[in-house]
Amino acid sequence: MKTSVSIDRFDLKILRELQNNGDLSNQDLADRVGLTAAPCSRRVRQLEESGVIRDRVVRLNERAIDLNLFAILHISMDKHIPERFEEFESTISTLPEVMECYLITGHDADYQLKVAVPDMDRYHDILLGKITRIRGVTGVKSAFIMRKVVDSTSMPLDYLGA
Repeated sequence: MKTSVSIDRFDLKILRELQNNGDLSNQDLADRVGLTAAPCSRRVRQLEESGVIRDRVVRLNERAIDLNLFAILHISMDKHIPERFEEFESTISTLPEVMECYLITGHDADYQLKVAVPDMDRYHDILLGKITRIRGVTGVKSAFIMRKVVDSTSMPLDYLGA
């Protein structure tokens, strides 16, 4: 989907800087992108209002809060009908342990989840106590993340060519 928002070189610089550090003050951001404070603030507001900037979040250190086990789950469903998918998605979105959920193709699964828990006991509880109890779930294959090789929230921007 092509955005109807026109992004120039200053907007692109703003987006790059904010992806690296969303906590920058407006003055620091303006200094880094070569603008004065007022036009920089106006551009950020326009990028937010247009939906280009979706939100700004704080990323936590998972080890500092004892989230030591991350799993990727492939979920198979019994029926490929909108009602079944809606029920699954509605239920799965209420589980705080589920960090990501994707409806996928090209696998022997319908959904891919990323789950964060403190340990294997909690993983067992969420898998058998919640996920496999969702109506329509017929299979779950789990893989455990051993190490993060790339851990980024930054979107690629080079293709914008501003």
